[in-house]
Amino acid sequence: MAGRDAYLDHLGSIGLFSALSRKELARVARASDEVKVKAGHELARQGDVGREMFVLVDGEATVRRNGRKVTSIGPGAAVGELSLLDRGPRTATVTCDTDCTVLVLGAREFTSLLDEVPGLSHKVMGRLATWVRDLDSQVYG
Repeated sequence: MAGRDAYLDHLGSIGLFSALSRKELARVARASDEVKVKAGHELARQGDVGREMFVLVDGEATVRRNGRKVTSIGPGAAVGELSLLDRGPRTATVTCDTDCTVLVLGAREFTSLLDEVPGLSHKVMGRLATWVRDLDSQVYG
């Protein structure tokens, strides 16, 4: 397993968790599972119902939407946050280009964290509000 501090750094760099304290990030890390996947493995497939999010700890992956490459991602990147929150369909397909190590946080574990960690819900809602404001600004100026 990678170093605990490295996991906390990866989790803390993710927008959804950026407002959390180190102690709260440690709770998220403990609720996550480390999984090693081979090159070619799809972490998420566009349109499929999602129930978890993934944080790349090691490796590289490609994000495609409607069959077109959107970006390449590496350590510290997160995918699946929206499906974690609403269990809705994936908005993109993410395929590992290399062997990858990922942290997987499931919806059940995330919901338990929201119940167990005081203030986490408020921090997550604050971050979501920031995303909505940013998107509103991009669309409407």
